[in-house]
Amino acid sequence: MIVLRREIGDVLRDARQRQGRTLREVSSAARVSLGYLSEVERGQKEASSELLASICEALDVPLSLVLREVSDKIAVAEGLHVPDTIPADVLASMYSRGGASRDDLTPVG
Repeated sequence: MIVLRREIGDVLRDARQRQGRTLREVSSAARVSLGYLSEVERGQKEASSELLASICEALDVPLSLVLREVSDKIAVAEGLHVPDTIPADVLASMYSRGGASRDDLTPVG
């Protein structure tokens, strides 16, 4: 069974680890306890939208990108093919330490 909180936690943990940051660094920047962030990353706690936004801000990763990655992972688990629509270089820059500016994304519509 797909559990949304686990998928969100996996994506957040992957983003943090790709940046080479510790739970302590991110929890401090997000103003959330280290233990709670750990539980969110392990899929044991359901993050509120406000908390999720704060964690994304601390990681300097747009919330939309995190939700997109979660959505893609769920679609794959459901057996659907999801084409890449974000160039790999933009995606990589979003997850590098320091992130990227929102100007790197092209508005849709």
